[in-house]
Amino acid sequence: MTTKLRGKSAIVGTGHAGFGEAHGLTAYDVMAQSALAALGDAGLKLSDVDGLFCTMMEDSMPALMAAEYLGIQPRFIDGTMTGGSSFVNYLTSATMALEAGLCDVALIVYGSNQRTASGRLVTASRPPAYEAPYNPRYPISAYAMAAARHMHEFGTTREQLADVAVAARAWAQHNPEAFERGPLSRADVLGARMVGDPLTVRDCCLVTDGGGAIVMVRADRARDFPKAPVYVLGSAAESSHRQISQMKDFTVTAARESGARAFAAAGVSPSDIQAVELYDAFTINTILFLEDLGFCAKGEGGAFVEGGRIAPGGVLPVNTNGGGLSCVHPGMYGIFTVIEAARQIRGDAPGIQLKDVDLALAHGNGGVLSSQVTAILGSQNTL
Repeated sequence: MTTKLRGKSAIVGTGHAGFGEAHGLTAYDVMAQSALAALGDAGLKLSDVDGLFCTMMEDSMPALMAAEYLGIQPRFIDGTMTGGSSFVNYLTSATMALEAGLCDVALIVYGSNQRTASGRLVTASRPPAYEAPYNPRYPISAYAMAAARHMHEFGTTREQLADVAVAARAWAQHNPEAFERGPLSRADVLGARMVGDPLTVRDCCLVTDGGGAIVMVRADRARDFPKAPVYVLGSAAESSHRQISQMKDFTVTAARESGARAFAAAGVSPSDIQAVELYDAFTINTILFLEDLGFCAKGEGGAFVEGGRIAPGGVLPVNTNGGGLSCVHPGMYGIFTVIEAARQIRGDAPGIQLKDVDLALAHGNGGVLSSQVTAILGSQNTL
């Protein structure tokens, strides 16, 4: 996204469904309930939707299936799949489609029933041909290597990784929608079952059901809806690899590029951001993204998150709903970074509502640190 598209589109509705466990529902049921919730939030109907943006974990034609399930015939459709970053990426394509007049109401939507259906990550992605012979525990092994390398190169400690999970839980404890709200300490994280050295099960995201949806319109219509609009000020994507074995440096992600371009498009800097919503599939993600997005220097992420600095009351609010580590993670988490960022700006976050949020960042991660997408969202005051 360039400065030409700054503030040209706005989020006017958000919704979700099936958080935690959605017994008896299919992934498309959860998707549809999320869509209806978001449209209701915007005061719209399914018949108003003429732009659909959707991907699902287990289907090769998810956008077509979603349109059929919802009973709509959109003029514009996008089912691009870049993993969990897809939904943040749709902010750009939806903005372009709206601005070009290809659609008037864009619906971004996702749903999954992976917890009640199987209890494990479900994916249609093929195992990487040159890594599969080594029998990695995918995707945990990939992120464990990134964590181990960061520890080796910069002295990051297991305790610092644990502090990421502890901070996420501290936010979740105030969020009635979060799946995990029990107490969690450093000792709990360090003493949990090891699943991929150096990551224990508490360093890993949840396995839940859930779906989310976002409704977007052109900026010139944004103030005609019930809720305060949230404007897309800048967004950018960067992809660096598919297989973790092809990642040039396990300690540097493409968020460095996506973040720089998103900030440039929005005309703001990291120091301006009041709420940070990151794709925290594993504790190392949060550290890597805080560094690469410019909130701290490379190698200083461990110290940056230490001692509650990203927890409630800390210097930087990160993953204010509890993130994928404690709130919800139904296969792909990216859409929830946008929903929480929008809610913080609107002032109706279900957990801790930060005071007077005008600027928030949502960041999506796809594959194994492969696809990075950064979006800067703002209130009316930022235009």
